[in-house]
Amino acid sequence: MKWKQQIYGMKAYQPGKPIEEVKKEFGLDEVVKLASNENPYGFSPKVKAFLEKDSTNHAIYPDGYAQSLRTAVAKHLGVKETELLFGNGSDDLIAIVTRALLYPGVNTVMADPSFSQYSHNAVIEGAEVRKVPTKDGKHDLQAMLEAIDENTSIVWVCNPNNPTGTIVSDDELQNFLKQVPSEVLVVLDEAYFEYINAPEFKDTLHYVSEYPNVIIMRTFSKAYGLASFRVGYAYAQEDVIAKLDPVRGPFNNTVLSQKVAIVALEDQEFIQECRDKNEIGKNQFVEFCNKHGLNYYPSQTNFILFEVKADSDVVFQEMMKRGFIIRSGNALGTPGYIRVTFGTEEQNSKFLSLLEEVLTEQGVFA
Repeated sequence: MKWKQQIYGMKAYQPGKPIEEVKKEFGLDEVVKLASNENPYGFSPKVKAFLEKDSTNHAIYPDGYAQSLRTAVAKHLGVKETELLFGNGSDDLIAIVTRALLYPGVNTVMADPSFSQYSHNAVIEGAEVRKVPTKDGKHDLQAMLEAIDENTSIVWVCNPNNPTGTIVSDDELQNFLKQVPSEVLVVLDEAYFEYINAPEFKDTLHYVSEYPNVIIMRTFSKAYGLASFRVGYAYAQEDVIAKLDPVRGPFNNTVLSQKVAIVALEDQEFIQECRDKNEIGKNQFVEFCNKHGLNYYPSQTNFILFEVKADSDVVFQEMMKRGFIIRSGNALGTPGYIRVTFGTEEQNSKFLSLLEEVLTEQGVFA
């Protein structure tokens, strides 16, 4: 068969281990997953109430244009409905943009480490991938600018960055956008937007009207707690959306996912509650790192990447034996570190107590 040569040797995306698999493997009754940056508080009670009474006919195709959801998101953001594109999560949007703009002979620029799907999709399309090392976990925007040439098609800015959790400030972003050539698409991936509380970050929506080459991606999978429903959206100028829309699958959001996203969007009080609780969790981990002299990246997300001064895979395995699924830094390009999603206050306390036990066993703590 005539496979694309570039897919040889590629591996599928490796998510965090499933809870049921870990329970079975280690004979555990309870397992807490802190690996995939899901909301530990679930979704809005309004979504729960809606689902209990919903009578959707699942034998009927969904509205491919997602008109009702489109209207709700446009109103929430204060933008035109024709400036939105919906995807089966942000992953789908990344694939759509990549498929539309990348091919052999062009290149794409991104930070390293950053979200793996940028490079993954680019490789499938046969484009050159240019990874620019981060500085202290942050995008090195000057070096990224220097990596751009006449063959660059897309530049990715993961803000906040996954897996480091760091942000690009508004001043830095403004300076960057002024210098990126107008024919290069700048993708601002803001999957963790709702968790940001740093004063140096400003809402980026206005950049779309100022720069025709900017597209912003956000999702309902993180703070909204709708990860299993797979709803992401992108905002860009009308002509950019019009070019991307034909690449989108015809029914890429389900009937139910469109409905629950509308309900979730209406409950901003729930989002604020989650944001407040997230800060408590963040402080628990920061205090632990400071207490033990462990380096960490300042996070503006619902996770933290921090040093363990031990083999990341060993720590990953030992914590899994104890009922906590996390991500090893070895899988993220950050050996000697682990990435942990903030759980509930109680889950965090138990995790940190067990981690202290593991790191003592590994000789990190006396």
